Amino acid sequence: MTTVTSPLAGRAVGLANVPDPVFAGAMVGPGTAIDPVREPTEAVAPVDGVVVSMHPHAFVVVDVDGHGVLTHLGIDTVQLNGEGFELLVSKGDTVTRGQAVIRWNPAEVEKAGKSPISPIVALEASADALSGVVENGDIAVDGDLFTWN
Repeated sequence: MTTVTSPLAGRAVGLANVPDPVFAGAMVGPGTAIDPVREPTEAVAPVDGVVVSMHPHAFVVVDVDGHGVLTHLGIDTVQLNGEGFELLVSKGDTVTRGQAVIRWNPAEVEKAGKSPISPIVALEASADALSGVVENGDIAVDGDLFTWN
């Protein structure tokens, strides 16, 4: 059982409210999304594990149970070509829950015409593998988002 915590402070909005059909349809996997506070911030690791994928706008951490958790900072942010994103760890690094992974500014993402809403997704999981999924209300960094059973 893995508890996935929020990599960002903001408001939980649920995947169905993500302005992207692939995430909204849970095609990448089940999970939730955070509408982050509009200030320079750091996205932190949602679980303890190894960074298996690292991009300026997204990262995946796999825990000891093999659960891969994707944190995708904003929608269509790949089009920003890394501008405004600072990587604080590297692919292959071991991270602990709450450790800063990427520094970014959701307000700048919004100014660039992209949505800063950030999906947090359980990769290769079935929807019924998750419980306690938070889909609304304020959330703090490291606040519980869902449990992966």
